[in-house]
Amino acid sequence: MSATATRSDRRISPVFLALVAIMLVSAYAVWSGFSASVGFAVFLFVVSGWVVSLCLHEYAHARTALHGGDISIGDKGYLTLNPLKYTHALLSIVLPVLFVIMGGIGLPGGAVFIERGRIKDRWRHSVISAAGPLTNVLFAVLLTAPFWLGMMDGVPDAFRFALAFLALLQVTAAILNSLPVPGLDGYGVVEPWLSHSVRRQVEPFAPFGLIAVFGLLWVPEINLVFFDAVDAILRGLGVTEWDTYWGQEYFRFWQGEPQVPSIGG
Repeated sequence: MSATATRSDRRISPVFLALVAIMLVSAYAVWSGFSASVGFAVFLFVVSGWVVSLCLHEYAHARTALHGGDISIGDKGYLTLNPLKYTHALLSIVLPVLFVIMGGIGLPGGAVFIERGRIKDRWRHSVISAAGPLTNVLFAVLLTAPFWLGMMDGVPDAFRFALAFLALLQVTAAILNSLPVPGLDGYGVVEPWLSHSVRRQVEPFAPFGLIAVFGLLWVPEINLVFFDAVDAILRGLGVTEWDTYWGQEYFRFWQGEPQVPSIGG
């Protein structure tokens, strides 16, 4: 492979740049109120920001796989950050966005195909799987930085709420995708350390792990425990339930513009 081809394989995709542009323009619209519907601007900002984070999540898998020994990653286009290059667009983009709309849950789907046979070391396999959720953790820390650094004075409420809701999605994604459930990254971390027989027994369940986790979250008791944990993490990062609640209300622009009461009553 020539050096030119290598650079081409790693050039950032115009599709990803367009997503970033949508995120920035909608963020400005939310901040300035320069929009016929602030709720619709929040929706665009959160969805585009969420898809950008999905691209970075999968890029992290691909990049660590490349350094781990899978040199086929570049040929597949994964290093361009183009979501259209993923093996399953439905699992990678459509389902995660639907999860957000339906339940305010950030849950990345399976996307990049890694030739695991090229990677010999078990630790490298685990690191490749862990790279995605760690990207969501980093994204959450960056989104909440203005909160825990005390920089929110003067920030428009709608923008504050949108940031908080997008941060909530990152925290839920990091937690859920770290679960040791077949088909999720958490299982990918522990799988290399399991016996061959156990891996063979578990393998048929991998395609259903994502749906099973989402289904369990509709059980009220499980949902309550899960979001209590998410809220506790966000509080540690300076984000309150008030912020995330109204962020989701703005996000659901089809329900009409929310009327946010003052905190003092």
